[in-house]
Amino acid sequence: MKPFTDEDVEIYIQSKVERRHHLVSKAVEEVQKIIQQLTTEISCKATRFQAISNSGIHNENIKDQPALLAKWSAMLRGKRPFHPSIQVLAPSQFLITVPLRGLTGYRERQVRHWRYYTVHGAKLLSSVRDPEELHQWLEVEQFSKSLQQWHETDVNIEGDLVPAKVLIVFRELVEKSIISCNLSSKVTVLESFSSVVRVAVETSESQVEVELVPAVEIPTCWPEKARWPRCLKRWPSQEKVQCIKSLGFDLLARSNYHWQLCFSRAERILMEGLDEDGGCRMKCFRVMRQMKEDVWCAGNKPVITAYHLQTVLFWTCEKYPRTKDWRCFPEAFLRLVQKLHKCVSQHFLKHYFVKNTNLLKYANTSDLDLVASKLAVFLENPVFCLD
Repeated sequence: MKPFTDEDVEIYIQSKVERRHHLVSKAVEEVQKIIQQLTTEISCKATRFQAISNSGIHNENIKDQPALLAKWSAMLRGKRPFHPSIQVLAPSQFLITVPLRGLTGYRERQVRHWRYYTVHGAKLLSSVRDPEELHQWLEVEQFSKSLQQWHETDVNIEGDLVPAKVLIVFRELVEKSIISCNLSSKVTVLESFSSVVRVAVETSESQVEVELVPAVEIPTCWPEKARWPRCLKRWPSQEKVQCIKSLGFDLLARSNYHWQLCFSRAERILMEGLDEDGGCRMKCFRVMRQMKEDVWCAGNKPVITAYHLQTVLFWTCEKYPRTKDWRCFPEAFLRLVQKLHKCVSQHFLKHYFVKNTNLLKYANTSDLDLVASKLAVFLENPVFCLD
């Protein structure tokens, strides 16, 4: 095998990358249809939850804000269609956010105070630890309008909306709705050591593991924790920065006490406009993702996901903002792989928007070292497996 040529790249894209795109698109379509049916049923049983079709611009929480809706519609006009609630982490591993209803008019909490309770409401002698950088507490009083159900003790402790309690309520609804929708042959709730809700969804081609995550969508402000952009950067443009920050963020119920900050809308807009200058950034990303799935980090639950690769891409775009840096595919691609190798070798990958967060902090170090060794082999002899 010889170092890759332009012809090798095109053959690889046609034989592997395009085939992956077709299979994943088909899986997304099938999973979306099933989870839409499931969450529609859940929203009928409990008004606090919405169907996934209400994500983003269709969220009921912003239907009375015409100016915001008009601005979002203008920004999304002409963009390729996508489902705002679905993240494909790997071909058989999805994350789907389920929008919550009845929490509007969010404002950040400035005053810090200690919590002395367990997730079951029992008293503690010492305070609960502070949230990590990508997480925060969430009090119902941070919303100017809230449904009475968010004040009830099944999800609320001392004024805090507690993710673990929200997930307990949500899991019960998922289990009941699978039965009432006659989806038992297609959807199975998976056992979990934590409070997260994972289901296995049967598609026509394979089984997909889906994490269903209740999410508070906050389209009206940008979080203080996300001090971005850093200094004066040439990428993205100031116009794009303002557009991104106007899309707000989400808070996800994925842990016991603290809500996780999520920037999926912002990340989607960054990915949309990558190659407006005619560069090859997206091509590099798609080939790197395919190599990751084929060679460097295969499997149903990879230690490195598409989200990690996307973050590596953002950091590399910021470091190399000029058009000429992305004209030659071999150079640009190898630069991207070198950045990935550095991050994996050091077990350290900064979140793009919240810089003090290491996305690999809790990853299995042995798995990371194995991926790093495979990346090193590729960088010594860059060839594509065209078999």
